[in-house]
Amino acid sequence: MIGVGSLGQHHARLYAALPEAHLVAVVDRDGDRARLVGSRHGVPGFGDLTELPDDLEAVSVAVPTVAHAEVTEVCLARGLAVLVEKPMAPSVSEAESMAAAAIKAGRLLLVGHTERFNPAYRAVAPRLRDPRFIEAHRLGVFSARSTDIDVVLDLMIHDLDLVLTLVRAEVAAIDSVGVNALTDKVDIANARLRFENGAVANLTASRISTDRVRKLRIFESNAYLSLDYAEQSAVVYTLKREGGARPEIVRDDVVVNREEPLAVELRAFLTQIRGGGSEGVSAREGLRALRIAIRILEQIG
Repeated sequence: MIGVGSLGQHHARLYAALPEAHLVAVVDRDGDRARLVGSRHGVPGFGDLTELPDDLEAVSVAVPTVAHAEVTEVCLARGLAVLVEKPMAPSVSEAESMAAAAIKAGRLLLVGHTERFNPAYRAVAPRLRDPRFIEAHRLGVFSARSTDIDVVLDLMIHDLDLVLTLVRAEVAAIDSVGVNALTDKVDIANARLRFENGAVANLTASRISTDRVRKLRIFESNAYLSLDYAEQSAVVYTLKREGGARPEIVRDDVVVNREEPLAVELRAFLTQIRGGGSEGVSAREGLRALRIAIRILEQIG
């Protein structure tokens, strides 16, 4: 585990607990932090990735975004499979370099878009057919974490990944706005995406809210879905028509088997390393979401 800050420590915790994995070591540029987290799980902690032992198959990378490309490419060149946290990189050129490095090394590279593995989303995804309008709200209270990047790369990119997965068409137009509030980066943003097939997505992300909100609403012909990522709950409303009777709206509370999304994601990564399954956000998909995020930021200016 490389990078054991607020998120990386949870990767380490889960790897130590998952029967599919054997946690070997943790690394952090703060050596004391690395040793502290390592001691929790009975593994050594190092201040530099060059100190990692040889008996490795894979790494998770949760260092600051600006270091994603450098760390990931070093690990790929060493012959390791890599799961790198989102966003894939701070720039498209760096992400493209990472994807090329994975191909050259012949090693697996996945991107940590954890909401793909949220049990609520996984429970409703098979029901979706042709989304026409999608609305997402992802609001968080202010934290010094990830203020090295804009809120579009920090939070909105989760929903961009999901929307680009759900809508099977290219983005035709983007209309976005953003505000710098507490940092020199964009802290709150809204983006409206129009797709070539006519679908529309309206995404709002903020890291200066008084409440934490992570919700998604999807509208299809004769159906409406409401999903709460935090609560891991989902409801589907469908329009029922029978004969000449008056149309009726039917509510269906979706059964969700609750689980920590990060644990689901890490198991999928481990399964792919072993040559099984195909779940996981590929480098191509991570790059796709990043390209749209960068377009949004460029439009905000």
